[in-house]
Amino acid sequence: MKIAVLGAGSWGSVLGSMLADNGNEVVLFGNNEEVNQEINDYHTNDHYMKDWQLNETTRATGDLSQALDGAALVLFVLPTQAIRSVAKNVGKILIQTGSKPLLVTATKGIEPGTKKLISDILSEEIYPNDQDKIVAISGPSHAESVAQKDLTAISCASTSSSNAQQVQQIFSNDYFRLYTNDDLVGVEVAGAVKNVIAIAAGILVGKHYGDDAKAALMTRGLAEVTRLGVNYFCAQPMTFSGLAGIGDLIVTCTSVNSRNWRCGKQLGEGKSLDYVLENMGQVVEGATTVKAVYELCQEKQIDMPISEAIYRVMYENCNVDDEITKMMGRSPKQEIRL
Repeated sequence: MKIAVLGAGSWGSVLGSMLADNGNEVVLFGNNEEVNQEINDYHTNDHYMKDWQLNETTRATGDLSQALDGAALVLFVLPTQAIRSVAKNVGKILIQTGSKPLLVTATKGIEPGTKKLISDILSEEIYPNDQDKIVAISGPSHAESVAQKDLTAISCASTSSSNAQQVQQIFSNDYFRLYTNDDLVGVEVAGAVKNVIAIAAGILVGKHYGDDAKAALMTRGLAEVTRLGVNYFCAQPMTFSGLAGIGDLIVTCTSVNSRNWRCGKQLGEGKSLDYVLENMGQVVEGATTVKAVYELCQEKQIDMPISEAIYRVMYENCNVDDEITKMMGRSPKQEIRL
């Protein structure tokens, strides 16, 4: 089938190339004409993925209508802040053409202000009456690893089991395996909020804390992600024990390929947030998501001390050591609670 991949960064390029390897016609849409030209002429994308080549049949374009023309599946791999504006344009084009492609999101974020998940945005802007045509893929996966065909397993979630199964079949191959899940919001919350915890994990490394601290951070971080997912988004608790939850949390909190982890490490080393974001070269999703998470914590009185501390460090210039001291000095709590 023809697949339109919206987003020609590292993850969009790797997923698009993999889908082409799986036998599909793939067109990447991106707003950087130099990147598009490089993909078309040399089958490379050196700005995002050095020393790697895309499948030679993949094409790139800056024309959204051209990318969508005839596509049976549209894959969103854009930064969270770009999703709504692009989705509006996709919706207008699909109304004109009468096309009803399956929508898949690989973006992991929560929209600040609205606190909407990506599936909510796609539903509002494209399919207000057809949310079952939206599928989210999320789990422990880095573009660099999938590009090298490392063994990868992720979740594939939708309110429609048949659509989840269809995406499962389209994406799966001998190194990339998808498991279906009917908890769409849970999979999305897990994928988004673990980026905030990954920033915290990076900070601990930057401050030279050891394995005990990292293990405690990931475990209590998972508790926070679960608490938000269940209490605000009505997600299923077991989702957070799966690939989209603990699986993605582990890889993002421990891998140098994680931009969120690298961001945190530099913050822990004393660099300013402005410096880190300007020099990262790609979007740090957790830096945006933490704003939405903090707003939810305040509005709904959800106990998320790690996430709140990361927000204060990033946006209120609070001292990392002071925040750690405050967290370790909190009143005693029961461990297992929602």
